[in-house]
Amino acid sequence: MRNSLNLNPDSVFYYFEQLAKIPHGSGNTKAVSDYCVNFAKEHNLECHQDAVNNVIIIKEATKGYENSDPIIIQGHLDMVCEKEENCNIDFMKDGLDLYVDGDFLKARGTTLGGDDGIAVAFGLALLEDEELEHPRLEMIFTIDEETGMDGVQAIDLSPIKGHKMLNIDSDEEGVFLTSCAGGCEVNISLPVDRVKTKGTALKITVNGLQGGHSGAEIHKERGNANKLLARVMKRLLDDVDYALYELEGGLKHNAITRMATCSVIVDDKDVDLVKKLVAEVESDLKKEYSTTDKDVFVSVENLGGKELDVIDRTSLTKIVFLLREMPYGVQAMSADIEGLVETSLNLGISKLEKDAYECEISVRSSVASRKAETVERVIFLGEFIGAKAEATGSYPAWEYKKDSTVRTDIANLYKELFNEEPVVTAIHAGLECGYFDQMIPGLDAVSFGPKNLDIHTPQERLSISSTEKYYKLLKEFLKRAK
Repeated sequence: MRNSLNLNPDSVFYYFEQLAKIPHGSGNTKAVSDYCVNFAKEHNLECHQDAVNNVIIIKEATKGYENSDPIIIQGHLDMVCEKEENCNIDFMKDGLDLYVDGDFLKARGTTLGGDDGIAVAFGLALLEDEELEHPRLEMIFTIDEETGMDGVQAIDLSPIKGHKMLNIDSDEEGVFLTSCAGGCEVNISLPVDRVKTKGTALKITVNGLQGGHSGAEIHKERGNANKLLARVMKRLLDDVDYALYELEGGLKHNAITRMATCSVIVDDKDVDLVKKLVAEVESDLKKEYSTTDKDVFVSVENLGGKELDVIDRTSLTKIVFLLREMPYGVQAMSADIEGLVETSLNLGISKLEKDAYECEISVRSSVASRKAETVERVIFLGEFIGAKAEATGSYPAWEYKKDSTVRTDIANLYKELFNEEPVVTAIHAGLECGYFDQMIPGLDAVSFGPKNLDIHTPQERLSISSTEKYYKLLKEFLKRAK
């Protein structure tokens, strides 16, 4: 076998392993894009790489398939880079440390990048297979999907002839997606004033949360560390005269925050009171989140006596107000599709800089007017306390189409091959299909993928057996597309 993990299908896991060796977090995709271009050159395939590093690779139809409709296979090159607190990997220059645990492929201490490295691995394996019978294949690998879908917004699709697309950017086995939410980010910046003070410095940490994808897992009611820390800060504000000098939580707007910290200055006499109040909040959180986040904890670390520049009381009150009153989680469920989240938001990033407090909120909805109304609420909340607030990175919803040949064909094939009833539904997370639907007239698309659990967290794990099933599904689908 070429892949060092001795997994089947060999070619798929070989390419996944090669991709994992290349740092490819959002915003750092040049190397992985070049890898795909070099692959195309080595296999004498038509290839297009644009200025932002999107890649299109085309393989002409095999004999007998020349008149068949081309098939687009699409995924994204970037991954969400999250790691455990004690992990020393530098995502800008280090590859991932892959290992096998039963039926799952994992990465030690970090996200795996199965979202969406598996799509690229599938695509390269299919392009390499000289025995595969298939129509014209058009692989589209985009960049920076995870941070605003920047790649698909800049892509030139003039080489594309197909109108049937398989988007491999979903992670539930047996589930075939037909539509997705639209969304955007809201960025809030609140100017703060600093004053000098001295006393005992305490670092308060909320940790032990599961986190997860802010779209696909928002309905699971998992705790957001930014919101829980705000609860602690408000509790202290009621009884303790403290000053804030550091505040930080979250790395990605589209990931439910797993850890958040704040550092404060208090009078020596109030140290024990702070610890008591924090313990009370922690006790409440452990009860409330015993099912979703059983390992949640709130700690207080005494950093000793310090004299520091802290933000003034007015700035502190505004920050605590903003964090406490910011809506979070599911805001509305779909009236059309049972069990589907329609509208939600996630306070993903919270950071106190020298002169300003910054936060980023991810808003999602499958209804454009609901998305706009939620964004308006968040912006109004920020402006109410004197902050600058603006929406960026807006992306469209992928609307449901009643008639879809490609959806019907692949769902029926899944049932035939595996004797399992497929689930055809929608997803609350954003997919690039919304953009492609706007850019390719008459596009007929479906989104699916092998089982990949806890994406966007260091607990991410890709099912090996599910990957094998889906590669078989892809090859058979292409064979029958004559």
